[in-house]
Amino acid sequence: MRLDKFLKVSRIIKRRSVAKEIADQGRILINDRTAKSSTDVSVNDQIVIKFGNKTLTIRVDALLETTKKDDAERMYTILSEDYAQDFRK
Repeated sequence: MRLDKFLKVSRIIKRRSVAKEIADQGRILINDRTAKSSTDVSVNDQIVIKFGNKTLTIRVDALLETTKKDDAERMYTILSEDYAQDFRK
């Protein structure tokens, strides 16, 4: 399954176009390699997504073509969720 579709179907990112944009900016790694939106995702892959001030690391548990909201969370496991420190006062 393509990376941008996985991110949309799993509801990690709400729109496929946004997932494509983030991936094509080099802000997503799959197994420590920079991934493009068309990169194939497999079960047990580790994905690191760099949002603005948050870095999300997940493991792919299942690939489903379509999901309901409750089923989407079964597609991945969150390994870590780190927030950048804001040192301004």
